[in-house]
Amino acid sequence: MISRLLAFLMVVLVAASPAVAAEVLQVRTASLLQVGDGNRTYTVQLACIDVEPDAESAALGWLREQLPRRRRVNLRPVGRREGQLLARVTPLGDEKDLSTGLVAAGLAGDSCPAESV
Repeated sequence: MISRLLAFLMVVLVAASPAVAAEVLQVRTASLLQVGDGNRTYTVQLACIDVEPDAESAALGWLREQLPRRRRVNLRPVGRREGQLLARVTPLGDEKDLSTGLVAAGLAGDSCPAESV
């Protein structure tokens, strides 16, 4: 009985604590970010985009405008590539992820099949 009560209290405390979102530390390239979640940092590659070399600087500028330092983001991992986290990245308060935004702005091509998005 006491162990159930303790387990219930633990669940309530964990559920009551706010979730900590990752923060953007640096926009490295048009598809590569450095993010941190308080005690760890990650290199995150935006999922499902191909940025053409001639659009690299415009895409980089667009990303830096969308992601000032310390902007909080949600990460939805989709895999790993060359040791880097591959994820959909959505700034808190926005509905579209950055990959979709780059494609919509004409700065990148969509490289994922429609059914996996």
